[in-house]
Amino acid sequence: MKMTNTLPTKDQILEWIADNPGSSAKRDIAKAFGIKGAVRIELKRLLKELEAEGQLERRRKSYRDPEKLPPVTILSILPPDRSGDQFARPLEWQGESPEPRVLFMPRKADAPVAEGDRILARVIEVRGEDYQYEARLIRKIGQNPHKILGIFRKETEGGRIVPIEKGAEKEWRVAKDATQGAKDGELVEAEQVGPKDRLGLPKARIIERVGDPSAPKAVSLIAIHQHGIPDEFPDEAIDEADKAKPAPLGDREDLRHLPFVTIDPSDARDHDDACFAHADTDPKNEGGHIVWVAIADVAHFVTPQSALDREARRRGNSTYFPDRVVPMLPDRLSGDLCSLHEGVPRPVIAAWMKLDAKGQKIGHRFTRAMIKSVASLNYGEVQEARDGHPNDRCADLMEEVIDPLYEAYEATKKARAMRQPLDLDLPERKIELSEDGHVTSIAIRERLDAHRLIEEFMILANVAAAEELTRMRRPLLFRVHEEPSPLKLDALREVAEASGFTLAKGQVLKTSHLNRLLAQAEGTEFDELLNITTLRSMTQAYYHPENFGHFGLALRSYAHFTSPIRRYSDLVVHRALISGHGWGKDGLSAQDIETLEETAEHISETERRSMTAERDTTDRYVAAYLTDRVGSEFTGRINGVARFGAFVKLDETGADGLIPIRSIGREFFHFDPHSQTLMGADTGTVIGIGQRVTVRLAEAVPVTGGVMLELLSIEGRDMPGGASKKRGRPVRRKPGKAKAKAEKGKRKVSRSRR
Repeated sequence: MKMTNTLPTKDQILEWIADNPGSSAKRDIAKAFGIKGAVRIELKRLLKELEAEGQLERRRKSYRDPEKLPPVTILSILPPDRSGDQFARPLEWQGESPEPRVLFMPRKADAPVAEGDRILARVIEVRGEDYQYEARLIRKIGQNPHKILGIFRKETEGGRIVPIEKGAEKEWRVAKDATQGAKDGELVEAEQVGPKDRLGLPKARIIERVGDPSAPKAVSLIAIHQHGIPDEFPDEAIDEADKAKPAPLGDREDLRHLPFVTIDPSDARDHDDACFAHADTDPKNEGGHIVWVAIADVAHFVTPQSALDREARRRGNSTYFPDRVVPMLPDRLSGDLCSLHEGVPRPVIAAWMKLDAKGQKIGHRFTRAMIKSVASLNYGEVQEARDGHPNDRCADLMEEVIDPLYEAYEATKKARAMRQPLDLDLPERKIELSEDGHVTSIAIRERLDAHRLIEEFMILANVAAAEELTRMRRPLLFRVHEEPSPLKLDALREVAEASGFTLAKGQVLKTSHLNRLLAQAEGTEFDELLNITTLRSMTQAYYHPENFGHFGLALRSYAHFTSPIRRYSDLVVHRALISGHGWGKDGLSAQDIETLEETAEHISETERRSMTAERDTTDRYVAAYLTDRVGSEFTGRINGVARFGAFVKLDETGADGLIPIRSIGREFFHFDPHSQTLMGADTGTVIGIGQRVTVRLAEAVPVTGGVMLELLSIEGRDMPGGASKKRGRPVRRKPGKAKAKAEKGKRKVSRSRR
């Protein structure tokens, strides 16, 4: 078939789709027939006509022949026939002819299926048989095997799996022929076999042996495995990375004469942003500044639909652990060609930004350029230099580089004060490891002006990127953060009132209102509690092609532009800038644009996956650090209450531990979900969020990250021994009032739905 930029006939389209059932999206059809430009509009019209005539069915932006099964379809398993063959019936057959016969062909490693099971299967059309398709299992529908990661305990007839997940108390039984040769004490991954029985242990089969769980550096491996984070690059992606060569200057703007510097943590694994600033010499902008932010040009090396691109999108982002990083890109790129190393020419996309004396951005431009960083600095040494103690590396950079950066930052602080972004003060834990992987200390990570300087400049560049692409009407991914829900705000307001503070009600919520609440609590015993509760009231930020604003930063337009080495979202924004400015053929492709919403949803999910894995790893390291201190007493604050107990954040390490309800005194405790309190039935003792407590460490389990505590005292008062004690005096809480308010809210919702 000759492929030209002319519209094919309907018969030609139907014939091509029949021959290529797995590639039937509009873009695939356009590519097959060499259709470009305005002719694509005519193709769209022709496909709609075929759809209206019933000759094609549209499925998620793809077209297929309704008289044929799609390559991936849902089947219902039928009982075996006389020969023992197992057939399946397609559940989504749309054709007018009788539904086709499908032979299910199980593989040895497949989970067993039974009559009536629904499965997602890959089907292949066959000829010359008394059936039309053969099917291979992808997974069960509605019975997707439950995955378990745990420690295998060998027994005479198979063994048991002890799950490592917090709160997973039930063990799983493994038959002798389903152990895969696992050894006693080995970390394994397994999946559920058959339906759950009400009696006895559920059954599982081991699908992978992970290794020794007691090895110090197994902690992050457990998280990687448990959360399904891809940690091995396909050979094809590695091959592409190894073949990459340094980018030439070409048509890029040459900025190698400017003294850019990178400022990162001392243990940074890559350098994807560099900065430079100087006073604006324009007499019309007296007291103003020029700030340059140069970002690694990853798009030059990772082109759309390449093996590197597919893998980067699959990962979505890099994942960081105390002992390792799972990068989005192979080290040849992330640690070398894309990293803005000192003294080496590197390709960038740079933002030039003009600030007035009050730190407001009054102009910007973007350029595809080449820079040469004059120094790779860390936050600590830059701050020391600014404070009057420069080391040898910083001494020669003070006048031309470091001081101008801080002067521009001082201006941005004025703009920030006017904008009033949410000003949370939440200490971050830093875990220090020895060379053999053991925890040596857990400290609060220091926040310096050097950190805030880079943060402000990155925010400026991200805003500029969003505004630039919006101005050019180019598709992009916005970083979206919506305002808190009314329900979460009510919960925050209740905690604030119980702590003696107020949060304005009956007006459009602004970050300034929340900042005033946090300012009220600053320096008081409720400081950390209000910061944590405010954070919990926030919605989670995500990516989306539409702009819904960024509540937390108090910004109308915001996009991630500054970290393309570790975030796929930023790579998409870089490609959009490349396309918009006509800088090359490696910009946003038609497929990128068509799947933008799908990409946004996917990378939002991978971001949440990484955050959970990183948090779980930190919990496990903290639990390992505390194992030698079981029996010791600690102070802390209650930061969560549930029916089964209270959660406490320990002052010394920031660890979160659980006080089980069964371990509190000798009385029954009533849980009030509206006021988030536990109340003793005999003594009236109330346990609620924000209370200061003294606890004893009862248990620390490194393999799960679980920390169990015993409650000794609340607000300086020893816990009553039980029913024989006098009734305790409840702290200032109004659970009844909170419940009444909740009931009132329910009635309002009920009326509005009629």
